[in-house]
Amino acid sequence: MSKLTKNQKSVADKVEAGKAYSLKEASELVKEITTTKFDASVDIDVRLGVDPRKANQMVRGVVSLPNGTGKVTRVLCLCTPDAEAAAKEAGADYVGLDEYVEKIKGGWTDVDVIITMPSCMGKIGPLGRILGPRGLMPNPKSGTVTMDVAKAVKEVKQGKIDFKVDKTGIIHASIGKVSFTPEQIYQNAREFISTVIKLKPSTAKGTYVKSIFMSSTMSKGVKIDPKSVE
Repeated sequence: MSKLTKNQKSVADKVEAGKAYSLKEASELVKEITTTKFDASVDIDVRLGVDPRKANQMVRGVVSLPNGTGKVTRVLCLCTPDAEAAAKEAGADYVGLDEYVEKIKGGWTDVDVIITMPSCMGKIGPLGRILGPRGLMPNPKSGTVTMDVAKAVKEVKQGKIDFKVDKTGIIHASIGKVSFTPEQIYQNAREFISTVIKLKPSTAKGTYVKSIFMSSTMSKGVKIDPKSVE
């Protein structure tokens, strides 16, 4: 059995095993129990009572976090020449089409989000085998295939994220940084969880939100009482 470090010992007793905290309490605790020297991400895991194998129980959506993600999001906008200037002005890090399609074919995927237009999907579709496994394939449902690419770029830069339940029924998302204030973490987490709750499929039976845990990159998880969010 590995020994606890001094920092681990100092936070070990701050989270009571089995206790479900309110969202406000968890937002404060996650800062207290994080001892990393870097600005760790604050993550949320929501376990849902759905069967993701059924199309009518797939939970997927987008949410704009009130305080952003705290991350520098690298955005590639694949668009027609007439939309390039607006995309650049909105903050896109890379803008173009054919040259970037060729770069991606060569294995380049050094971005976090790709935004494009419906008219460009014919060229981007064949890139699915490269972009799909990396979660980079543009999708109308997540707002990354749109006529208004400038607006989409601006929203992503300001903290818009997309999420999807995985095959085990869990939604995982990063909703901030430990450098945020407890109130900023709380506001982001509340917005995220409330959005997930609103997306409850009509076919889902029984308890929809089974559990919620908040943690930072290397901290233990803090269990949250779902009723403190509703």
